[in-house]
Amino acid sequence: MKVLIVEDEVIPANYLKKIVEKEGHEVIAIATKGAYAIDVAKQKKPEAIFMDIMLKDHISGAEAAREIHHDYPDIIIIFLTAYSDREMIDIAVESNAFAYLLKPYRDKEIIATLELAKAKVVSYNSTKYVDKSTLNLVELVDGYIYDTQLNRLFLDNVEVSLGTKALQLIQLLCQNQHITLEIETITSILWDEPKSGQTLRSLIHRIRDATCYDLIQNINKFGYKIGLKAD
Repeated sequence: MKVLIVEDEVIPANYLKKIVEKEGHEVIAIATKGAYAIDVAKQKKPEAIFMDIMLKDHISGAEAAREIHHDYPDIIIIFLTAYSDREMIDIAVESNAFAYLLKPYRDKEIIATLELAKAKVVSYNSTKYVDKSTLNLVELVDGYIYDTQLNRLFLDNVEVSLGTKALQLIQLLCQNQHITLEIETITSILWDEPKSGQTLRSLIHRIRDATCYDLIQNINKFGYKIGLKAD
């Protein structure tokens, strides 16, 4: 995502920038004033904005957010504040804020908010119906199609709603589509920590409930592979 940071304190601004960039997003600018934030939003059209709600400026972060959101309703506004009182919450709601982060920031909260924002941006930018001719697709059983660029699963050109971990598993199996991956290999890649085979089986059960049984195939209790369309 293209991200704009609006924060008039240098240390918190740079801290945010470091985390955002570490997660693979582009920080297009750091603005310290509301008016400048509005100008940057109009010129560069970020997909998400971290906005200090109480800027030391004649235009507050809340006012800047309302103006930006009026012209560009798809831009995600994430408010930053040191306060959590009822007034601040009401301001965030009135400004159509996507999220609300309290100072001092915590890495996990910032990363989680970025992931949620990224998912929403994908839903903005990808249409519900997919043009097969423009995508790198893997044809799977029962008419399912996996798009390797978007990391999304489709049936009859309509996206199938799946969770992040489910899509990670499908992505992993599609990347190794002609290989049976051992259970231990899959769990170590997906979770980065020891997990039981039952954890993986529960995930596969949820995927099968949302799709079809043969989408993920168990091979002689050794491991799993993706169910490809028959030649």
